[in-house]
Amino acid sequence: MPIPVTCPGCLTRFTVSDKYAGKTGPCPKCKKQLVVPDKSQEVVIHAPETAGPKDTKGVAVLKPLKRAEFKLSKTELIVAGVISLFSIGFAIYARFSFSEIPSWIPSLGVLVLAFPLAWIGYTFFHDDELAEYSGKERLSRVGACAAVFAFSWGLYWFLAIYLGNKSLAQVDAVQFAVFVVLMFIVGTLGSMLSMELELGQSLLHYSMFFTTTFLLALVMGISMAEPLSDSESSSPYPFKKPNNLKLPNPAAGKK
Repeated sequence: MPIPVTCPGCLTRFTVSDKYAGKTGPCPKCKKQLVVPDKSQEVVIHAPETAGPKDTKGVAVLKPLKRAEFKLSKTELIVAGVISLFSIGFAIYARFSFSEIPSWIPSLGVLVLAFPLAWIGYTFFHDDELAEYSGKERLSRVGACAAVFAFSWGLYWFLAIYLGNKSLAQVDAVQFAVFVVLMFIVGTLGSMLSMELELGQSLLHYSMFFTTTFLLALVMGISMAEPLSDSESSSPYPFKKPNNLKLPNPAAGKK
């Protein structure tokens, strides 16, 4: 095996046959005499010692755990593909089949999509350094997370109707922005508590659900908000007054 040699005079690097190990010879460049290193001068880099019990030969008994890289199973890929194609196809069908989309269609869509999106999103965004939840525990945690995700759209509907809008399309741009912020707060907290993700991971987790359902609503032609009118834009109040709210008439008490 060739021996690497560095001349101490001109710092030229070259190799010589191992039969010259320990012998003296001239540098091929500067002709200075140097000693070829022998086996005793070889530097050996040892692997770090492994902690834990060992057998009689000094070999570790316990094998180190390997980090499981992110990987979707074939079943998850197939389910995700089928759900995506069906959702997009049904959204297009509903857009051209109904003059006005019935409220039960988006409600049912949110309930149906919440669980698979929460499941796949967790597979995407969980910490690779930690073991994934599996089995019944994963089912229960994903189910709880999906319920919170679906509830976030229910919260949007409740606030829109409570504030006097007869339909979601009557929600103005300011209301819509405030509602979405509240939805992200609820969805992110739900992901953090149920799946034990970090704040950033939980935010991405819910963002995946919200973006998917929101885009499907747009494909269906559902109007989620309308621009502010001139009178509303000049009002200091961000929300519309509920229709059933009666304000006192100052003139009524003067006679």
